[in-house]
Amino acid sequence: MRFSAPLIEARLVRRYKRFLADMECADGTLVTAHCANPGAMLGLLAPGARTLLSRATSPTRKLGYSWELVEADLPGGPQWVGINTMRPNALVAEAFAAGSLPALAGYTSLRPEVRYGRASRVDFLAGGEGSAPCHVEVKNCHLMRAPGLAEFPDCVAARSARHMEDLAAVVAAGGRAMVIIVVQMWAERFAPARDLDPAFDRAFQAARAAGVAVHAYRCRIDPAGITVADAIPVA
Repeated sequence: MRFSAPLIEARLVRRYKRFLADMECADGTLVTAHCANPGAMLGLLAPGARTLLSRATSPTRKLGYSWELVEADLPGGPQWVGINTMRPNALVAEAFAAGSLPALAGYTSLRPEVRYGRASRVDFLAGGEGSAPCHVEVKNCHLMRAPGLAEFPDCVAARSARHMEDLAAVVAAGGRAMVIIVVQMWAERFAPARDLDPAFDRAFQAARAAGVAVHAYRCRIDPAGITVADAIPVA
């Protein structure tokens, strides 16, 4: 996924009210950017960190910028990290269309936002001739507390735990279900952040035991764009 226009470099001043971030642009101008990330963003909020912003194209947007990337000093060394949680679904759809997502090999269509379970919507319903439909939930990951280890979630994620339970119910009813974790950084392996949300970990492990497939893909990230790369092991 290439950004439609060059991103604007800035420095992080502060993130607040979950969805707002004050930034200082290279010319000293202060702007408030939309932060499309409801999580704690642990390790990604150092004041003065380099950030990259996209400019809003809709005239009805209240904020003129969106926060896309941050250069974070992670345990394995500094790297660009994608923080926009609106991107992973588009990344999965793009990789699927390009035939570069082995987890969904054999499927020919991805239908977004399909209702299922307890008033939930699955991110995608994968289909294809001769293949049973598969409920696909996409999760964004950008937490790294140990070198090479990507973790999710970075705070209590009750909604994500419910998704795991609903996917397990799909499998129990004879269907197919899958979780695709999009790691918006370069990591070597993935595991649930058990200490940050034990309830999610229990739901995650129960879903896997029930037959929900889990795949994690790391991303190549640079100021020009984000690309889903290869799969990494899931602990």
